Amino acid sequence: MPDPVTKILLADDHTIVRQGLKLIISSHADLQVIGEAANGREVLELAEKLKPDLILMDVAMPELNGIEATRRLHQISPRTKVLVLSMHKEAVYVREILKAGARGYILKDAIDTELISAIQSVARGDGYISPAVSGTLLSDYRQNITNPLDLLSSREREVLQLIAEGKTNKEVATRLNLSVYTVDSHRGKIMEKLNLHSTGELVRFAMKQGLVD
Repeated sequence: MPDPVTKILLADDHTIVRQGLKLIISSHADLQVIGEAANGREVLELAEKLKPDLILMDVAMPELNGIEATRRLHQISPRTKVLVLSMHKEAVYVREILKAGARGYILKDAIDTELISAIQSVARGDGYISPAVSGTLLSDYRQNITNPLDLLSSREREVLQLIAEGKTNKEVATRLNLSVYTVDSHRGKIMEKLNLHSTGELVRFAMKQGLVD
């Protein structure tokens, strides 16, 4: 039994790029180009009409860019997967379009075999990030990730743990040699910084962070 054919919509504002992609894709029996779009609005119109399995999406397109088109796509054709084909390797592009719902990101200077592997991977429901951008993305992630605990001072983290362990304000005050008023003030700041509204939420947060069992 032959593999099911993956129906693909090409989205790029350069005709010559679309022609080149079509040539590469058409040489594979399990892949079929069913439409071409030159801007984000055309992408949405054709996606609604043709219901492709996958869209090979450029980021920088006129009228409506690839990021916004990807964001709106799930309302029009929720089962359609997006693989981004871009010349940009900066993490900001990758991060934004993945956040918008793309399942993969590959650079335009990738070799033919990588492009086909990426298409097949995303079509199967897996993700694909080009090795050329994965290092940049990882570095960006490390720089931008924020642990909520980092919002707290050392003393506030100490107070948080003791409260989460079930100690009263008075017990915390005695343990840390502080006044009950100061402990209460710390508790208020902790809840404000972490956007928590009850002792129960505070305990659950501490457990999630591994501060208490």
